[in-house]
Amino acid sequence: MTRSHHSFSEEERQGLYRAIFERRDVRSQFLPDPIPTDVLGRLLEAAHHAPSVGFMQPWDFLVIDSIEVRRRVLDNFERENARATDNYEGEQRAAYSALKLQGILDSPLNLCITCDRSRGGPTVLGRNSIVETDLFSTCLAVQNLWLAARAEGIGVGWVSILDQQRLARVLDLPTTVYPLAYLCLGYVSEFLEQPELEARGWRSRLPLQELVHHNGWHQPLQDEHPLAEWLVQHSSRQPTRKE
Repeated sequence: MTRSHHSFSEEERQGLYRAIFERRDVRSQFLPDPIPTDVLGRLLEAAHHAPSVGFMQPWDFLVIDSIEVRRRVLDNFERENARATDNYEGEQRAAYSALKLQGILDSPLNLCITCDRSRGGPTVLGRNSIVETDLFSTCLAVQNLWLAARAEGIGVGWVSILDQQRLARVLDLPTTVYPLAYLCLGYVSEFLEQPELEARGWRSRLPLQELVHHNGWHQPLQDEHPLAEWLVQHSSRQPTRKE
């Protein structure tokens, strides 16, 4: 088997893949223990080392420990969640209502990662054709933080059911700054074996082999392609299972 001399050791690679497979969107398992300063600093440093279009680094990090601010954010969530509930009927509505979709007050710390869409000036290298790449870059910072948090034993929950304009007012953001990710952080009692929505039967993980195309959307991998064989062999693998 070919290995680049740039590859991580087997143990290092397994640690990286474990963080990827065991990362969870945490809602209900938060403990009250505070996050030590050095740990929080490492998480923010990991986020700050994400790649960004034109090295724009459009992110900022709002560390939120004020109960008053968090209660205002929770009110925002409750308003939006009530509206979201109306999207469902019958058993699905009951199932949705039973889900816990935020840990704003349960977690010891909230963090908002923003995107300053004016950073770097009017012309940013690589952003001429796809202006949303600043938002994509900030999402990479979120993922860096999330994986680092899993490695540190810290749960992260992304609260997406929020009115972003109202959230921006609560956090007193400049008009050019978009509140991309509102996160709840904290140590947890457990990391669930499966993503909660999967465990509750809301949705299942899609088979990877159905999502891989070859040279065009309507061209699946042919059976003789080496990757097709690999996908079949690994189709029964449960990457979310702790080993």
